[in-house]
Amino acid sequence: MPTPPLEVLVVEDDAGDVLMIEEALEANDVPSRLHVVSDGVEALAFLRNEEPHAEAPRPQLILLDLNMPRMDGREVLAAVKGDDALRSIPVVVLTTSALDEDVLRSYQLHANAFVTKPVDLDQFTSIVQQIESFYGRTVRLPR
Repeated sequence: MPTPPLEVLVVEDDAGDVLMIEEALEANDVPSRLHVVSDGVEALAFLRNEEPHAEAPRPQLILLDLNMPRMDGREVLAAVKGDDALRSIPVVVLTTSALDEDVLRSYQLHANAFVTKPVDLDQFTSIVQQIESFYGRTVRLPR
């Protein structure tokens, strides 16, 4: 029986970064299905199955940018980890920030990992693929 695809929610407002994430995951051999939203308000609507995401699947992994319009990643992380129905979903903060205060705050809000986006395309691709492989193959996630 084939393994069902890993449901990944990408919360990212930069279209170029979304494209690089999509390409990295397509090139990896872990079956996954990507869902993309561009800000925190839309992310919470997706996670809570609110319109226009009433039929959205529950993600098994969230890749979360910190700096976004309307509601930033810190607020999304706090909302997800503060919600009994959502807190078991692993959240990997994937951001351009390398600030110590962003790292500390993310872990205080119970991020599962904090990764600074590399500028180099090959490194970026490798890191995204490692995250997907770890969560798609190595660890056991709730279904």
